[in-house]
Amino acid sequence: MKTFGPLTIDPAFALAFRTLQPPPARPASLLVLLHGVGGNETNLAALGGAVDSDTLVVLPRGPITLGPDAFGWFQVAFTGSGPQIVASEADASRRTLIHFIGQLQQAHGIVPAHTAVAGFSQGGILSASVALTAPECVAAFAVLAGRILPELEPQLAGAQRLSTLRGYIAHGLHDDKLPVEWAHRADALLTRLGVAHEAKLYPAGHALSAAMQADFLAWLAKDEPRRN
Repeated sequence: MKTFGPLTIDPAFALAFRTLQPPPARPASLLVLLHGVGGNETNLAALGGAVDSDTLVVLPRGPITLGPDAFGWFQVAFTGSGPQIVASEADASRRTLIHFIGQLQQAHGIVPAHTAVAGFSQGGILSASVALTAPECVAAFAVLAGRILPELEPQLAGAQRLSTLRGYIAHGLHDDKLPVEWAHRADALLTRLGVAHEAKLYPAGHALSAAMQADFLAWLAKDEPRRN
């Protein structure tokens, strides 16, 4: 059974992080899992523990401290007119993650074509932000109970660059934090951009249901033949 290792704080890496233990001796691929706002890097350890044993699973910690063991990628207020974000923080985290993923790839000899980024809620937001603006750094991304920021539009990569990506959207029909309309918008945007993707809705709230996790893992495994 896999568990998460100690927190790594190393100047060679742009973010503090944990890796699932034991790591593969020679990883064939990299999966970066991003927690939601107010969570921490251990939240998605169980999900990461279910991926193939030759995948290096990295759990970074959001750079913004919100409380004891509570971190985020950017500050957000949930208002009657929708989420209001600190856009400068979201952009800084996006750029930091792109740099961090490159550092991991270099350290472990893993190419972008064998790299995926995924996250829950705000972590899913950042997963899409990274992939859609810097598609050269990852092959796949997943937005689990998250959304794609409208503020990202001016920074989106062109169709040719995005053509190598594949995406996954999973969302609860009864999500009271990020209503399901965000999933519909993300689906429509990825279709417009020509990004190959799947979108699935679940009878769930703002959470990672068992069905959502199982379907994500099945989607991730579909890439195995191309990665080998």
